[in-house]
Formats: sequence, structure tokens, C-alpha cells
Amino acid sequence: MTPPPELRSLGRWTTRPRIPGSCLGVGVAFLHIHLSHTLPEAGRTPLTGLMFCALALFISVGYARDARALRTLFALGEGQLPVTSEHLLVAVQEVAAIPGRSFWFVMQGWLGGTLTVAVAFPTLAHVPWTEGLRVTALGLSIGPLSAMLVYLMVVRRARATLARLVELGPSPLEVLAALPPRRMHIRRRLVVFTAIAVLSPSLFILDVAFTRTVTVVDAWAQATTPAERAEVMARARQGEGAPLGLIAGLVTLLILGTAALAGTALSEPLRAITEDATRIARGEVRPPRVIHAEDEVWATSAAFTQMQVQLVQALSQLKRAGIQISSTTEQLVATSTEQEVGADEQAGALNATSATTEELARSAQQIADNAESVSAIAETTFGAAQSGQRGATAFLGAMQRMKEDNEAIADAVVRLNKRVQQIGKVVEFINEIADKSDLLALNAELEGTKAGEVGRGFSLVAAEMRRLAENVIRSTKEIEGLIGEIRDATNGAVMATEAGLKTTELGTLLAAQVDDSLGLILELARQTSHAVRSISLATLQQQTGTDQLAAAMGDILRVTEQNAAATKQMVAANADLSALAADLQHVVQRFHVEPSTGEPSGAPLSAPASGGG
Repeated sequence: MTPPPELRSLGRWTTRPRIPGSCLGVGVAFLHIHLSHTLPEAGRTPLTGLMFCALALFISVGYARDARALRTLFALGEGQLPVTSEHLLVAVQEVAAIPGRSFWFVMQGWLGGTLTVAVAFPTLAHVPWTEGLRVTALGLSIGPLSAMLVYLMVVRRARATLARLVELGPSPLEVLAALPPRRMHIRRRLVVFTAIAVLSPSLFILDVAFTRTVTVVDAWAQATTPAERAEVMARARQGEGAPLGLIAGLVTLLILGTAALAGTALSEPLRAITEDATRIARGEVRPPRVIHAEDEVWATSAAFTQMQVQLVQALSQLKRAGIQISSTTEQLVATSTEQEVGADEQAGALNATSATTEELARSAQQIADNAESVSAIAETTFGAAQSGQRGATAFLGAMQRMKEDNEAIADAVVRLNKRVQQIGKVVEFINEIADKSDLLALNAELEGTKAGEVGRGFSLVAAEMRRLAENVIRSTKEIEGLIGEIRDATNGAVMATEAGLKTTELGTLLAAQVDDSLGLILELARQTSHAVRSISLATLQQQTGTDQLAAAMGDILRVTEQNAAATKQMVAANADLSALAADLQHVVQRFHVEPSTGEPSGAPLSAPASGGG
């Protein structure tokens, strides 16, 4: 399995600052031993050898501790493990813990090495055991400063290593879940750093001052003459200014360098957070990145990263929602405009239909009035037909009496002539009624055709009435012919009463024919009366239906007008919604969200535990 190039030797590179940091502390101690002249001349070489042996042992043990503390990172770099998100997150946890482990390892190394050298030094150099206490004080003064320097150098390397690991796959939310910020130690670290920065030079000054004082007092005690004592005082006043100044300068530079690294360690993540916040304020929203830090700064960075993730997701959702709202409102506006036009057209059509329905209702009222008139005329015709039938019966009886009494032929002929005239008038009246009925039936049929489906039944009744009227007209014409023949016959009877029996027989035959014709007229008049009643009933029903239709069309027209008003309100509301969608898109477009390559856009949010890391 071939590891990625960026993971090879990444573990060694992360912990490498521990070696120069420790060597720097040992170098300061070496210079102090050889330049301050506070140790016996015979003990400097053995002490130097012990120091470098302890340093070599420390470096060897450090490699083993690094391999154990960063075993996942070392395995990924050597290709022993596949580069998966799970393994990378474990490596992230290991790297995040390595600065603190390096600090305590250096502290333990200095403490163990100092105690070991302090115990072995008096035996190997044959010096008093008090010199071992001075070595212990020297180690305790340089060790914490060296450990703090190593911690700050490893912190910067660890942050860079964490950034490389995060680039290989884990999402920011996964990193936050793997490194929950629980510890808040920045105040304690500052207190420790201040204590180390103050105590380390103080221990140096105390050791040098104590050693020089003891040396001067011993020399003064050994001097026996005033000249020797004066020489001791002169040498004490002259001192070892240059070497001691060099050592003090080195310690000061070491403290200042450590302070600079501490300030950089604090300012770098804060500067990165400030840059990202400023960029977001300008509307440039990049894919969220994890800004690695420690303690309270890590809690701030984790909260800021989570805020970025939520902001990117919210902006993406707002952008999609804005596009969808804009598209929907455009469709709604188009649809509402079409509905508005359709509602206006429907309202116009319903206005025309309502006017036509009202006109149809008025026509139906007129037809109903005409049908009532026709019904009255038909009733009159039926009464006249009944009267004609009774007259024909009387005429037939008279003809029979004429047969028996030829003397009354003249009177009977006169009465017959009068009856014939009455019948002619009745026939003319019937013919006139039939003509009017035919005309009314024609008008009724035309109005029924105009009414459409509603007037179809009325049209059929009107057509039937028209056929009946035509039959009546034909019958009246036949009756008129018969009346003419009767009139001729009666005239012949008046002029030729001598032919009584023949004329009487002929009159009887004609009277029978008249009776049959009048019976036919009576039947036709009855049918006409029934048909006119049906027409009148149908006309009344049509009038009722037309009134109901006119009322319904009025209701439909009102509802349509209300719908048209509602549609106009909907168009206005959709226009407002479209304006709001445009404003939303304008606001969202202030933020330019760059696409992320490592995290899907729809990743769920998971808030890490509160605290410091």
C-alpha cells in the first residue's frame, strides 16, 4: 500500500522541534558551566559528558515515545493503514494531543536527567555534594523554559499537520466532533509561562550571586595581609562581566523567543478567524475550514467553524429557496394573468348570456300570454262547434218534419237559410281562429327554436298545434263548400218547392253530411283546445324554467365578478411576492458561496460539546 506523499515522515516532522529546543537548553547550561566559573575546574568536563549522555538518552527515548504517541499517523505515513476518514480522525486526535505530551516529556526528561547528573556528578568529579545541588538548581531553572519553548514550536508544527490531515478527507464537523473543546487552560498556561519567564533568570542570578559571594568570602578568609585582601576585593569588583553578560543575554533571548512564539501561537488562529469573519462580512463565503488552536481559542475557532458550516448551508438553502420562489411567483403571475383575462372574458360572456336569458324570459312571457289567448279562442271555437252540431241536428229534424209536412217547406227553408248563414259565420270565425292559431303556432315554434334545448318540447307542441290548425282550415274549407251547396239547394228549394220530396230527401242527405262535418269540426275543435292547453302549460313551465335560468345566470355572473376581483387581488399579491423573491435573491447574492470539494453541501449539522481543546 503506497501512502500519500504528504503523509510520509509527517510524524517525525511534527515532533522534530523537541530536539533543537532541548539542545538549546543544554547549550545554555553548557555555556553557563564553562563561562561562569562557578563550578570547580576539575568537574566541568565530567559534568559536560554527563549532560550530553543524558541528552542522547533523551533523544533516543523521544523517538520511541513519538512512534507510540503517533502510531496511527506513522502507520498512515508508512502505508500500513489505508487513508480513510476514520483513520485520519484518529490521527487528528493524536496530533492534537502531541504538544502537551511533548511539554511533559521534556519536563520529565529535564527532571530525570538533572537528578541523574546531580547524583552522578559528585562521585565522578570528586567534588562536594553541594555541587550536585547546584546542578539540580541549574536544571530546574533551564528545564521549564526549554519545555515551554518545545511546546510552542510543536504547537505550530501540529497545527500545520492537522491542516494537512483535514485536507485529505475529514469534514470540519467531523473534526469538531473528534476534537471537542472541553479544557479551558489558557489562563493557567499564561501563569506558568510568566512564572517560568521570571523564575528561570532569577535562579541563574541566584546561583551566580551565591557562588561568587561564597568564593569572595572564602578568598577573604584565606587572605592574611591587607594587600591580599585588597587584591581579593579588586578581583571581586572586576568579576567576570563579559561571560556573565553573554549568558544573561542568551537567557533573555531565549525568554523573548519563547514569548514571541507564545504570542504567535495565540495570534495566528485569531488572525485567521478575523480574516474569515472579515471576508464573510464582505459577502465572500468560502467552504468552512478548521482553524486549529488550543484552549479557549480552540473553543472560539470551533464555534466559528460551526457557524460557517451553518451559514453556508443556510445561504445555499436560501439561494435555492429564492430561485424556487422566484420561479414559482413567475408562474403564479403568468397563471393569474391568464386567469384574470379568462375571468374578464367569462364575465363578458356571462353578461351577454344573462341579457339573452332575460330577453328569453320576456319572450316566454309573451308566448305564455299568446298561449292563453289561443286557449280562449280554442274554447270559443269548441263552443261554436258544439252550437253548430246542435243546429245541424235541429236542421236534420226539420228536414224530417219537412218530409212529413210539405207545407212548412218554405218556413223550414227560410230557417235553414238562416242557419246556413250562421254556420257560414261560424265557419268563417273558425277559419279565422285557425289562421290565427297557425300564425301563433309558427311564432311559438320559432321562439322554441331560439330557446335551444329548453324550448325543444315547446317547439314540438307548437308544431303539433300548427298541424291541427291546418287541418281545421282544410275542414272549414270543406264546410264552406258544403254551405255553398246548402245555400244553392235552399235557393232551389225556395224556387222549386214543387219538387218537395226530392228536395227534402236531398236536404236530409245534406243535413246528415253537415252533421258529420260538424261532428268532425267538433272533434277537431276539441283537439285544438287540448293542444292549446298543452301549449299553455308548456309555456308556463318554460316561463318558470326561464325565470330560474335568468336567476341562476345572475348568481353565476355575481360569482364570476367576485372571482375576477379575487383574481386581480391574486395578481397583485403574486406581484408583491415576486418583488419579495427578488429582494431575497438580491440579499443572498451578496454572499458568494464557493463550492466545497471535501464536504457535501447537504451534510447534517452536529454541534460539538462546549469547552476548550
